[in-house]
Amino acid sequence: MLRIGTGIDFHRFNVKRKLFLGGLKISDKNGLEGHSDADVIIHSICDALLGAISEGDIGTLFPDSDNRWKNKESSYFLKEILKKIRKRNYEILNLDITVISEKPKISKFRKDIIKSLSEIMEIDENKISLKATTTEQMGFIGREEGMCSLTSVLLINKKIEKFLEDKK
Repeated sequence: MLRIGTGIDFHRFNVKRKLFLGGLKISDKNGLEGHSDADVIIHSICDALLGAISEGDIGTLFPDSDNRWKNKESSYFLKEILKKIRKRNYEILNLDITVISEKPKISKFRKDIIKSLSEIMEIDENKISLKATTTEQMGFIGREEGMCSLTSVLLINKKIEKFLEDKK
């Protein structure tokens, strides 16, 4: 059985915070505002994964009203969600991530972010696609007030995958 999920996340910039994207520290300033480390890429991945297994969203599992999650690394949330995915015998076939932001330019960090995500999720780098676009200076993103990440994920049930391999 295949499962598809999508996730989207937005955060406004906060010049006093560190910027984390995909589990990688990008900068010591010009970070994102949020209860956790506000890693917009990982948050959109979390929501895509949870959507694929019909388990709500990151805010349901890790609400910002709970101080246990204050300034928590988003990789923690992702690892916990991956436990749920694996418990149900699913694995990630691919992730397609689009970051929407005027700054920073993601192309400079693309390979390092993919490597970081690969290590956090324990999947091959070739299962992760990372792209970026701008809003051509329109809206709050165009005014450099924040950024967005959109993720699509495709999961496969390992039992079905094994069945298909046996049929070859």
